[in-house]
Order: sequence, then C-alpha cells, then structure tokens
Amino acid sequence: MSRARRGTFLIGTAHIRAGDVAAAAADPAVEVVLSAEALELVGLSREVVQAAIDSGHRVYGLNTLLGSGRDTAVDKDSILDFQVQVVRYHHSGVGALLDGDEVRALILARLIGFTRGGSGVRPETARFYAELLNRGVVPAVPRDGSVGSSDLTHLAAVAAVAIGEGQALAPDGGLTGGGEALAAAGLEPLVLAPGEALALVSANSYSIGAGALELRRLQWLADLADTALALSLEATARYDGGGNLSPFSPAVQSAKAVDGQRVSAANVRRLLRGGWLEDPRRQVSVQDSLSFRAAPQTHGAFRAQVGALAEALEVELNGRGDNPLTDVASGLMVSGGNFQPMQLALAFEALRLGLAHVGISSERRIAKLYPPQRLIRQLNLEAARAGTPLASEDLPGLLWYSAAGLLAELKFLAAPATLGAPTLSADVEDHSTLAPLALQQLERSVEAAARLLTIEALTASYLLAEAQDTDLREAETRELGTGTAAVVALLSELLSRQLPAAALVEDARAALKDLLAGLPELQTPAPEMNDRSADVGGQDAGDQNHGRANSGGTNFGRTNSGRGEP
Repeated sequence: MSRARRGTFLIGTAHIRAGDVAAAAADPAVEVVLSAEALELVGLSREVVQAAIDSGHRVYGLNTLLGSGRDTAVDKDSILDFQVQVVRYHHSGVGALLDGDEVRALILARLIGFTRGGSGVRPETARFYAELLNRGVVPAVPRDGSVGSSDLTHLAAVAAVAIGEGQALAPDGGLTGGGEALAAAGLEPLVLAPGEALALVSANSYSIGAGALELRRLQWLADLADTALALSLEATARYDGGGNLSPFSPAVQSAKAVDGQRVSAANVRRLLRGGWLEDPRRQVSVQDSLSFRAAPQTHGAFRAQVGALAEALEVELNGRGDNPLTDVASGLMVSGGNFQPMQLALAFEALRLGLAHVGISSERRIAKLYPPQRLIRQLNLEAARAGTPLASEDLPGLLWYSAAGLLAELKFLAAPATLGAPTLSADVEDHSTLAPLALQQLERSVEAAARLLTIEALTASYLLAEAQDTDLREAETRELGTGTAAVVALLSELLSRQLPAAALVEDARAALKDLLAGLPELQTPAPEMNDRSADVGGQDAGDQNHGRANSGGTNFGRTNSGRGEP
C-alpha cells in the first residue's frame, strides 16, 4: 500500500514527548522508524526472556496461566497455542469503535513500550507493529473493556489483527477481517513466540495514546479560555464600566509563583494590547467580579494541571510498565505492578475538576453579559413600535441557558471515576485505576467546556460588534485590542449568517481552533522542559533525534503548555 509521506517519527532510546506522539498518531502519512539502538535494546530484552525459558523457572505469563491461574504451569508443548489463547481470551472489548487516530496512538504507544526494553518481544515483532502503522492497517478496537490495570481488551484487538484474526477498518469505512487487512497491506500474520502474547496486551497504551491526543485539545482549550476572558473584559468595559486590567499586571502576577497563571495573564494582556482598555484616562471600576479578577488564578491552575498530565504521560511513555518486567540490567524477568498507571489516572481526574472551575467562571461572565443583550432587544422593540421593521438579532437569545446546561454537565463529570473499580480474577486483581474511564469522562468534559467557552466568545463578540456600530454612529472611537479585534471580526462574520444555535457554536469552535493556532498574541513560549535522556534498560540513551521529524518538513516538537490543536 503506497502512501505519500509527510514526515518521519524516529523511535530511538531517548526521551519521548507526549506532544510528538500525538502529532505522529494524528497524521497517518507519517512514517514510523525504529532506530538501530532501539532494536538492539529490544533484542537484548528478548535474550532475557530466552534465558528464562531455558532456565525452566516459573515466570508469570511465560509458562504459567494468568490472573488467578498465576501458579498453574503451562505445559511446554502448549506454549505456542497458549499465545493464541491469550489473545483470543482478552479480545473482549465492547461498545463503539475507536477513531483511526486513537488506534494509531494506541499502537504507537505500545510500540514505544517495546523499545524501552521491558517487554521482551522479538525485534521482528516490534518491526511488525511499526509496519501496521506505516501500511495503514487500522484494527477495529472497541472503546470499552479496560479497568486500567493494563488496557488488555484494547491491545488484544490489535494483537488479534496482528495474528490474522479480529477485524480492521476498511478503506470504505466498513469492517474487514484482520487477515484480509494484512494481506491487502502486504503483510503475513505474525506467529507469536513464547511470552509475546502477554507482552502485546499488558500495557496501558490506550490511556497513554488517547491521553496524548487529548493533551493537544487541552492545550488549545487553555488558549480558548484566555481568549474568551479577554473578549468578556472588553465587553464588560463597554457596557458595565468594568474591565479593570490591574489583576493581569506583572506586579500581581509576579507576586505568586504559578507559571500557568502568569502565562494566562500575559495572554490576556497581549490580546488586549493597543486597545481602549489600556487607556489610563478610562473610568473603570476599582474591582471586577471574581470571575474576571481571579480568572488568571483559575486558568493558571488549569494550565498547571495540563502540564501535570504531560508529565504523567511522559512517565508512562518512557517507563517500562510490563509485567513481568524484562530487566536487561539484571538479566531477570521480575513480577511487579508498573502496569498500574495511577499518576496518569489521577491527572485525568484532576483536569475534569479544573475544567469545571474554568466553566463556572465562564458561565458567570456570560451571565453578566446578559443585561446588555436584553437592552438591545428592548431597543429593537421600541424601534419596531415606531414603525421600523423589527431588527433580527444575530445571537440566539438563550445561549446563556445552553451554557448553564453545559456547566451542569461539567460539574457532574468532575466526580471521581477512579474509585469505582470492583475486585476481579478471584480477588487477585483487587485494585484498578479505571484510567480509561477517567480519560473518557475527560474527553466529554473537554467537549462541554469547548462549547461553553465558545458561547462566551460569541456572546462577547456580538456585544462588541454592536458597540462598534454605536461608536461609528456617535463618532466615538473605542478601539479593541489587536488580538480581540481579530476574534471579533471572525465571529461577527459567523454571527451575521444567523445560523441555528447548534451550527453557530460548532462552526465558531472550528473557526476559533484555526484562528488561535496562528494568533501571534497567543504564541507564548513555555519554559523549556529538561532535555532528559532515558537510561533505558541499563544503556545510555543517545538518540537525540528521537520524536522529531527528520524529513518532509514536519515538526513534532510543539508541546509547550500554551499551544495545541484539538
């Protein structure tokens, strides 16, 4: 299957960034390449597995059953059949299928896990997973089935296709057999070696891969929140004498060492730069409501949580979460609990709570922008009584109520998801993280918050456009900031189409995504992360090109907390 390539994602032994993984997974034209150093480490880890086989010692999942059957030996003559049985047994997911980019992220995360040296798969197995990505084989992976102690059912759906079973997504959008999908891509089914079945399914690759994709949306959402806030500051200044910028001043922001808070305040100042709100002669309230005045603190805390998610994702990407762990340094296979991604699960949890607080502030600002909307409607009615045709209003009147409903959803979704796991496998697996559920609830929260913040941006832009019309009639100039002016111009054009509310919000969200991605006022360089090199499996990590595009002009390095694309 021939496809035009737009870049290369090189997997070496150096530190991997979550943003790079998301960018590579989101673009099926990116070619995934394994470095010689990575393949060497994979080979060394396989030697450890072979030594364990030769020793005859019992090793979990290698020559024993799984779960509650951990102490039951598997006969040597059944080991290869046992690999197939493990894949079939775990291929038990239910529900809607993952999207293509989620499946690619899932496979890519597991492939990266192979190269950390803890899984013990053969180099040819790692190459096979890379070819699944490069040749466009997309297994059909049901969304539900993992309790967050390894995403067993998700990974088993991939492994089923790898051995020529299961189902895959067809080019026409339908489903095809796994064997047929491999044949169409020029691949032969993979014959698993001892211990490989467990290595293929025992990881948190769905939570990691789909979490990396969600990280990009969260980074964009942080920019959207700052943009909606800046627009509302302009609107409250125009209609209610508010818009005090002192809470966004360097003096206030430098008084508290929260990096995300300073980023948010700086974004707002840049969006408002050159506008009327900077005029020192302007009469302004001494203090605005907390939804305006303390917004940098709320938005900054959310940005800090986004940074914590990036850190948690990179812990998982660069760690060895396998059980048993193939430890190259000691030459042993060791049972452990690194498959339990508690830090990642709690990062998903915290972000939903943070988003609820961002939503509370946004809805309160929308509420304060409702009186001028009511005044505009009253003026239109008065003009109609005087004989002028009733003016149409570009902004649907009850968007505030829709925002309130979205806020209620955000509050509901903020409840803990990770505390609900039952005990499984005869009470051997008596604690789980439910990381996938926490992630899926976060995805719903991001959708709701994006719509809520878009409604705020639309509401403020409508009022600012109306105010600009009034200024023209009264020969009075109250300039918008350079950044907010660009947003108002964009959204005013959408508002003028008088679309139904649902279409207006979705179109505005898409338009804001594109605009914010290139808005200079939001190009905030984040502090550089430490350029860490992972000492993986006892070897120096020397591949500094890892995770960067080295052909086609594509750059996967945009992972700073102030940028992102949904």
